[in-house]
Parts: sequence; C-alpha cells; structure tokens
Amino acid sequence: MKTILKILLLLLCTYSCQLKKDDPITRIKEEKIAIEKIIKNSIEWAQRKDIALLYSIIANDSDFIEVDPENRVVRGIKDFRKAEKFWLDPRFKAVSCEIWDLKISLSGNGTVAWYYCMLNDINEWDGQPASWMNTRWTGVLEKREGKWVIVQMHYSFAKE
Repeated sequence: MKTILKILLLLLCTYSCQLKKDDPITRIKEEKIAIEKIIKNSIEWAQRKDIALLYSIIANDSDFIEVDPENRVVRGIKDFRKAEKFWLDPRFKAVSCEIWDLKISLSGNGTVAWYYCMLNDINEWDGQPASWMNTRWTGVLEKREGKWVIVQMHYSFAKE
C-alpha cells in the first residue's frame, strides 16, 4: 500500500509540475526572461568583444535594421558587419552599460516581442569618452526556429 501511495504521490507531483510549466503566465514570464537576456547581451557583448555572441542574437539577414542617434540607418547584416572594424579596434573599449525602465511585450501568438528601455552605453575611443547617455532604446525580436533574435533596434536621444 505504501508503494502505491508513493507512486501516486510521485505522479501527482509530476503532473502538477507539468501543469505549471504549461501555464500561459509561466510561459510568458520565461519568454520575457530569455528576451531580457538577449537585449542585455546585444550591448554587453562588446565588453568582451564576443562577436560570436552578438551574431547569435541578431537576425543574420537582410531584414535586420538599426537606427542610431546620429541618424545612421543600418540595413541588413552586411551593412551591420561594416562596424566590426570599429568595435574590434583596440582603441574602442566598452566600459559598462546600464539598462533601466525595461518594458517587454509579446504578441498573442508568442513569436514577436518588442521592448523599450533607457540605456547608458559607456565606452571609450582612444582613451576618450564615447558614450551614449540617457538613450532611448526600442527594438523588435522574432522567434525563429525556437530562438529569439533581434530584427530591429532604434536608439535616440531626447532633445533638451
């Protein structure tokens, strides 16, 4: 009888854990945690110059688009890769970054996400400050083959 009760208890625990895993609220929380990690990695990769990490989290195709505060529009991965020379130059040093007020939203079918946050991207070029401070940062991610990738980013500075 004890063996049967143990088996039933084990089955009940397993079933309840599966129910929690399949809970839509739990899934949304897990997706947002994964998305937040990608957003942070899309800036933090530069501190280690981990270009492989960067290219693993952005769309590696012509759909990628990035708009920076200096009105430069990067269209597609080929255009994006042109900046490698700058990032990998030893004169460029990513010091740190701060992200706050991060808001992440998911589409109803869970395959598209968009975000808004504020960013301090603290860098140096040849020993001189080259930072983006109080930068508004928005973006869009798409779930492709079960993996989130950034397909669009936009950075802007508020006019004083």
